[in-house]
Amino acid sequence: MNHRERFLAVMEYRPVDRVPNWELGVWPQTRDRWEAEGLDPTLYHWDWFSGEAALGMDPREFIRFRGDPLPPFETETLAEDERTVTFRDNWGRTRRALKEGTVRGGRMSMDTYIGFPVTDMASWQAYKHRLRLGPERYEPNWSVTRVAGWQTRQHPLIFGPNCTTLGFYWFARDLMGTEPLSYAFFDQPRLVHDIMEFHADFLIEAARPILAQTTVEYVCFNEDLSMKNGPLISPKLYKTFIFPRLRRVVEFYKSHGCRYVAIDTDGNPEAIVPLFMDAGVDVLWPLERAADQDPVRLRKKFGKSLRLWGGVDKRVLAEGPAAIDAHLRDLRPLIEEGGFIPSLDHTVPPDVSWANFLHYMHSKARLLAGAL
Repeated sequence: MNHRERFLAVMEYRPVDRVPNWELGVWPQTRDRWEAEGLDPTLYHWDWFSGEAALGMDPREFIRFRGDPLPPFETETLAEDERTVTFRDNWGRTRRALKEGTVRGGRMSMDTYIGFPVTDMASWQAYKHRLRLGPERYEPNWSVTRVAGWQTRQHPLIFGPNCTTLGFYWFARDLMGTEPLSYAFFDQPRLVHDIMEFHADFLIEAARPILAQTTVEYVCFNEDLSMKNGPLISPKLYKTFIFPRLRRVVEFYKSHGCRYVAIDTDGNPEAIVPLFMDAGVDVLWPLERAADQDPVRLRKKFGKSLRLWGGVDKRVLAEGPAAIDAHLRDLRPLIEEGGFIPSLDHTVPPDVSWANFLHYMHSKARLLAGAL
């Protein structure tokens, strides 16, 4: 089987020689640790979504698209002291970041978000020009240099690299902030409806020229709308503000050659998952174990129409080979059943040694072939 055939067989619960081998990525602090433990960084590409062949990962191709503000806000340092730096980012947000532990732009803790560019209808209308669609959002000359290869591909093809096709809550939160958005659902509903409707049109029109030239295996909407104990938005609000737009977008993609639609959300989204499914979403990932997202339990709860990716507890990798193997064996029923592609439930943290990670990749390869 080629890589595309293998992916489609797993997604359709058909017999397969082995399950695809995917991973998300690694913290820069983890990479530094691994180099100190003997890893030669020049042997790897560090683009794990596309597939790190030297570690046995399978290839995926992501059609280049930019979903960020164009023109971007000019990034600017606003204040700085010994411990922190306060700056404006390309979305126009004001953030304060800890300096300690920062490696190649990756920090050990989340930034504190201080201010956001959209506060009302007037500021939203002023922001919209940064989200216009045009050729600058795509790879130059893609219709000449890429389409023939896409049409004869033997690997999964995806519209948009990770975190370019943003989900609706994520997009609105990036513009307004979590707390202001939570109030706006009640205090400024017209504004929130306009943001969601605009974003639906953006996602549709962004994909239209690509899907006129090729089919794709899937699109993934990045939608971190949950914390450990549940969503940050109620099912009622989700159904009112987001569900009809998500359903419209999913219908467009599937009617224009996109086979599957995935939602990427950390935390525990279970209260919202039935609405995802009603809108036509096929896949949920990465199934964060710290939020009790056990893929075996989720399969029993939601059935085979919801495919599952991820679900390997990254915390277990620090515990050593025996714990890793025992954890992976728990996933054998889903490997045998299909509709499941295991990977870590997020990027690899720096408490994981290079030796433990290599053991994990070796054992997972055996699991994917049904031999663990």
